[in-house]
Amino acid sequence: MSDQNKTKDYSKYFDFSDARVVSEDDEKKIIKIKGREITIYDQPNYRAGRKRKREDVQVLRPENLIPEEVANLGAGKKFLIRTYGCQMNVHDSENMSGLLLGMGFEETTETEEADVILLNTCAIRENAENKVFGEIGNLKPLKLEKPELIIGVCGCMSQEESVVGKIMEKHQHIDLIFGTHNIHRLPHLLRDAIFGKEMVIEVWSKEGDIVENMPRSRKNKTQAWVNIMYGCDKFCTYCIVPYTRGKERSRLPEDIIAEVRDLARQGYKEITLLGQNVNAYGKDLPGSYRLGDLMNEIHKIDIPRVRFTTSHPRDFDDHLIEVLAQGGNLVEHIHLPVQHGNSDILKLMGRKYTREQYITLANKIKQAIPNASFTTDLIVGFPNETEEQFQDMLSLVEEIQFDAAYTYIYSPREGTPAARMEDNVPMSVKKERLARLNALVNDISNKRNLDYQDKIVEVLVEGESKKNEDVLAGRTRTNRLVNFVGPKSAIGEIVYVKITEAKTWSLDGEIVSAPEVKAQ
Repeated sequence: MSDQNKTKDYSKYFDFSDARVVSEDDEKKIIKIKGREITIYDQPNYRAGRKRKREDVQVLRPENLIPEEVANLGAGKKFLIRTYGCQMNVHDSENMSGLLLGMGFEETTETEEADVILLNTCAIRENAENKVFGEIGNLKPLKLEKPELIIGVCGCMSQEESVVGKIMEKHQHIDLIFGTHNIHRLPHLLRDAIFGKEMVIEVWSKEGDIVENMPRSRKNKTQAWVNIMYGCDKFCTYCIVPYTRGKERSRLPEDIIAEVRDLARQGYKEITLLGQNVNAYGKDLPGSYRLGDLMNEIHKIDIPRVRFTTSHPRDFDDHLIEVLAQGGNLVEHIHLPVQHGNSDILKLMGRKYTREQYITLANKIKQAIPNASFTTDLIVGFPNETEEQFQDMLSLVEEIQFDAAYTYIYSPREGTPAARMEDNVPMSVKKERLARLNALVNDISNKRNLDYQDKIVEVLVEGESKKNEDVLAGRTRTNRLVNFVGPKSAIGEIVYVKITEAKTWSLDGEIVSAPEVKAQ
């Protein structure tokens, strides 16, 4: 453990005046709070997280991540993982499920049946964090009733200093806290939590390595997430991700290609390439191999659909556009977060592009891929946002004609530069602006969907509709939701559907035996 971690001042966040150090060595520190011992192997440190060391990322290829002594630890026991947040968290939960199944556990969806409950958390917005702490509170009675139950907190929230401090001080029924960089250590940490009967904390602030050969339990047999890189180096002023996910580090192309080929052999119909800043792929690798090169290779693999998310405008280069324009299994859907429509606000956000540069890029993509759908992210109420600047956001949405947008009210995240700015836009103003923005986005989305009326589209059937089990739901290549009546045997297959009604957020249709026109 570093000297910096040994001298960490917990009282900065909460009252640890009754905490005492039981023992301490180079590997771990054991402290006692309110009668419970807490073993700390490592804990989050924003100061350390800000330092981007130029050390080479190690690619680890362990033959077995599950030690022999814990291979049957889960025999006769069940686990439950609750996943919050983005697709990256879903992917991480698949890895954790793979490890737990390898230890002999069985998966359950019933809270009361579980012997191990893991909350895989999101830190991107305050609301997500509040939900998790609400769930932590809800689990306390179950822990009191069932003391042998192991409850763990992992994911992005566990990388936050204040969160770990709050759990140690206020939520003594939590047994395990681990971070985004050390998921592969779960079998070891779980063993310590079960046998040690103490809270176990291991959250690395150091940059993670790339761990291949992770066991994985994919929930979906039709669509698969394929992580191609980790972390982010953009340091947008409002964003906690560079601290919770670490620096950008790319998997080797040959490892990604091998995984995609294996998914094709298994019959998967769609893959989504994942990264916090996915189109920065390859910048940390030797040579000039980038996302465009990777997509060009995947383009040749026999898998019907390939998507990627989430991209950054600064890294969307001409070669990538050229490759995507080939079509084929590279679908016509571009998610390109702009965040705001005013250049001054974009500068405050640390986005490092202007409104004009974004518009130029968007038009270049639209020209190369004319039938592409375009979606984005938008933040309302950033510090110092004026009505005039907000109007710039509305006019950008009008100009680009986004097919859809994920819209958010700004909330400060502790540890980010923006959190030190005065949050001087009143909440009432933020809500009113959000309502106006959503009204515009919905209106444009509705108009864009009307273009699909009476057309026949290719749909990958994902399952039953959430609202009606007699209706099937799937998505077009442009990521539009389509609901239609059809046989259950169509689930997991690609079918053709004629659109009978275009709605704001979805399309209704009827299945046809063969396409008359292929329109996406």
